[in-house]
Amino acid sequence: MRFATYSAYSTYSAYEHEHHTDVGVVAADGTLYPVPGVTSLTDLIRCSGGLRPLLDAGTAALDGPPGPHLSQVRLLPPLQPSSIRDFVAFEEHVEGVRRSVDGASGVPEQWYAAPTFYFSNPYAVYGPGDDIPMPPGSAVLDYELEVAAVIGHEGRDLTPEEAREHIIGYTVFNDWSARDLQSAEMKVGLGPCKGKDTATTLGPYLVTADELEPYRDADGMLRLALTAEVNGETIGKDLLSNMSWTFEEMVAYASRGTVVRPGDVLGSGTCGNGGCLAELWGLRGEQTPPPLKPGDTVTLTVEAVGTLTNTVVEGATPAPLPAARRRTRARP
Repeated sequence: MRFATYSAYSTYSAYEHEHHTDVGVVAADGTLYPVPGVTSLTDLIRCSGGLRPLLDAGTAALDGPPGPHLSQVRLLPPLQPSSIRDFVAFEEHVEGVRRSVDGASGVPEQWYAAPTFYFSNPYAVYGPGDDIPMPPGSAVLDYELEVAAVIGHEGRDLTPEEAREHIIGYTVFNDWSARDLQSAEMKVGLGPCKGKDTATTLGPYLVTADELEPYRDADGMLRLALTAEVNGETIGKDLLSNMSWTFEEMVAYASRGTVVRPGDVLGSGTCGNGGCLAELWGLRGEQTPPPLKPGDTVTLTVEAVGTLTNTVVEGATPAPLPAARRRTRARP
């Protein structure tokens, strides 16, 4: 089952998507069947308490009157995440980006020990079709093709087997990255921060977990085809099953010593073989294809999940800040 959050308004600001929205089930012909009284898929997930109640709500909607067609609405991000954890689960991506960002080769041995992640910005979520502003101060913007799992009910210290019951669905995830800002930040030993802070795109739908079970292979991976295009040219192709950990293993790791809650989003990390530009820059030793610029359109497609298309636009000019003060380190 596919759930969408949408607005009938022709104009849209990324900061207005909490208002005048509807949630519906997407039928095979593109007709939306509204879930009565629901304006937030995030709230519906939190109230449903798991996959079965969400499916029941969707089934009830399909038995009701039809709403508009997809062609008549503006799709919004399917949900507003409680938090966003972004993993780095593709070995090939690590190899290429390390070479591009800091000139290192290979994969650190520590990477194989556990599925590392960082927290991204849940207040900078964009939807399909939205314009994406250049991050202030950046001239080297990149896309990142990922798939995200969405948590359906709370859990703590989960095993991978338990974690499967906590994943309610999946969506396409574009982790926009300012590579010049990111490279400078990572030299401090923290981050990424502003290199990843301006935009994350989710959508076009939340596809419920049961829909993707037929794609699961013997290793527990979801064998889905992934494609990245820039301005209509195919830049990258990969399989989601090339991940080194399953989503269940990543959710279990995320829940260690803490909780995962309904509406949490966990990104797979960027796929290999052109899942981002920086990987190709590292392999080729030059910025070919070039960094994204205003006017460029990025289209990411995940088999059985959907397609995200966004166009880059000019961003804000950063307000000047002083460099750090070199203190004399006086003591009281």
